[in-house]
Amino acid sequence: MKLHGAIEFLKDYPEMSFSPFKEGQLTLKGTFSFIAKYDNGPVIEDSYKIEIMVPETFPFDLPLVTELEKKIPRDLKHHINPDDSLCIGSPLRVIMKLYDSPTLNTYAERCLVPYLYAISHKLIYGGAFVFGELEHGVDGIFYDYCDIFGLTKPKQLIGALLVLSKKKRDANKNQCPCNCGNRLGICKFNIKINKLRKVAPRSFYRKQYEILTY
Repeated sequence: MKLHGAIEFLKDYPEMSFSPFKEGQLTLKGTFSFIAKYDNGPVIEDSYKIEIMVPETFPFDLPLVTELEKKIPRDLKHHINPDDSLCIGSPLRVIMKLYDSPTLNTYAERCLVPYLYAISHKLIYGGAFVFGELEHGVDGIFYDYCDIFGLTKPKQLIGALLVLSKKKRDANKNQCPCNCGNRLGICKFNIKINKLRKVAPRSFYRKQYEILTY
């Protein structure tokens, strides 16, 4: 069982602890406390009782985080998924944040704490999420992925995910998904594609392609 930096995570968040291991994943459970401030926002100190289930294949399969005491309202305004897990961000966006340091501490610092800060800010002050919001489900993923890729149309995005799911040599023979009319291998958009190849394996992009074309 890979620990993904769990020992360091538990040192920084001592109210969390290991829970019984489930096959293929690491489970952490307890009170997650934080103090954070972003931009011109207020300092917020808060805590949530959570469970974090970390797949063996982390970071390309992301943790499933559940808030256990119903402190966060179970509605779309507070970004809770239908399975009761926290909707922390689109998969590719989260993986990009972990690219240079794929550990649980980095996940906590760059993904979980900002989400919980935004939740606490909303519960205290009301209003929208302080970091902006995406639509839920596939619509939100489409929007965020188009932003990451610099594309404007769903068809272009589907094409980009498809070429990323192929071996580079084969993908370069395909027509570029940006619809310039050229092969991917001679289009400037290939620079973006090659950068994203370094972020995640072909299997990840294949899975995203299947989710968005289901």
